[in-house]
Amino acid sequence: MKIKEIIKKHEGFRDQIYLCSEGFPTIGYGHKVLDTDPFKDDEVYPKEMLDKVFDEDFDKARKGAERLLDHLDPPQPAVDVVISMVFQLGEGGVSKFKNMFAALEEEDYVEAAAQMLDSRWHIQTPGRCQELANMMRNCDL
Repeated sequence: MKIKEIIKKHEGFRDQIYLCSEGFPTIGYGHKVLDTDPFKDDEVYPKEMLDKVFDEDFDKARKGAERLLDHLDPPQPAVDVVISMVFQLGEGGVSKFKNMFAALEEEDYVEAAAQMLDSRWHIQTPGRCQELANMMRNCDL
């Protein structure tokens, strides 16, 4: 499954503004509604429009992951995991996974996965974190 599809599965889709688990107004595939966005409460938006928003958010996450990994050369599944993490947590949030990045520098994907699971993120979204940690761990195969 491509990482875009994995992210979409994890985020789910809503065509109206809702509050995410952290209490932020959100729409589409986990897009945090900003003051600069055109979205209004109680309005339904076309999926095509929200697909474009997802593509823009995904591109930002991909670029953020590239910046975080710029000194490394991990296999694509590890890159995909970091993209998904940045999509959910933001580049700044993922940058705090210092021990995971230290493990990636050593090409120790089992340890990188363990560091992902040893986090508040794992407590908040255990299913997503476990699936992504499994992807990271499997980079050693």
